[in-house]
Amino acid sequence: MLRYTLRQVEYAVAIWDHGSVAAASAHLGVAQPTLSASLAKLEEQIGLQLFIRHHAQGVSPSPAGLRFLAEARNLLTHAQDLQRDMLAAGTAIEGQLSLASFATIAPSFVPPLIKTFTSLHPKVTIRMAEGTQDELFKGLRGGDFDLALLYDVDMPEDFTVTPLTSFAPHVLLPGKHRLTRLKNVPLVALKDEPFVLLDIAPSRTYFTRILETAGIVPKVAFSSPSLEVVRGLVGQGLGYSILVTRPYGDHSYAGEELAVRPIADEVERGVIALAALRQMRKTRLVSAFEAHCVDFFRTVKA
Repeated sequence: MLRYTLRQVEYAVAIWDHGSVAAASAHLGVAQPTLSASLAKLEEQIGLQLFIRHHAQGVSPSPAGLRFLAEARNLLTHAQDLQRDMLAAGTAIEGQLSLASFATIAPSFVPPLIKTFTSLHPKVTIRMAEGTQDELFKGLRGGDFDLALLYDVDMPEDFTVTPLTSFAPHVLLPGKHRLTRLKNVPLVALKDEPFVLLDIAPSRTYFTRILETAGIVPKVAFSSPSLEVVRGLVGQGLGYSILVTRPYGDHSYAGEELAVRPIADEVERGVIALAALRQMRKTRLVSAFEAHCVDFFRTVKA
């Protein structure tokens, strides 16, 4: 028999989300003494201190509490999913999905994914976020995101990964660079050229690995975590870059002409994938969105 109730779990997660008993009380419309008593009873029943109390500054989860609360959020999600299943007789896809995306992938793919999925399932709302790969991992582990769209590079073991499509990396050159006369650029032709690095994990290791595998030590002249800054530096003739993402129209923000050329060598492709925390059981909504992503990327030209 369970030693705690879903209501106690719901109150504890609300306190985590809002950072204090007072803020959770205001959000839920439940008296502060009721929340405090519920939290104390829950901690007693499970034998854990879930929160560290800070005088006049709210609360923060203890290390053990953080693990419990992440699982507790999962429990509440599935309780809500079960309730919706019963109310909808197992037919409707509805609720809120939290989708995160790697920053360079998001502009090209997240808007049409949201549009096409919500057109099929109008009772679904999607909350989106962008970030670095490390930020996506942290958000998935903390229960902030249900799914993350990212590159399948150096993925930790605690995530399930669904490959969606792959793209060959390309060389980005200034529009009038001497190598633009080539249809395909061998990497050896770049060995003495200044390199503009997209300096964001895992891109930095992926792109430098491509060059190092070909025996080239990249001469990094500039680096930036921004795709458009990298494209702008190349547009100004300050170096070349290697990228996977190719925005529509081969011009920088400032209007300089850019030239995209395939790499002549056989190189590692960039695989776009959907990641989820392995320990989280998928809801019907998450499974439906995952299947939609697989179908969507079948139509994307790789």
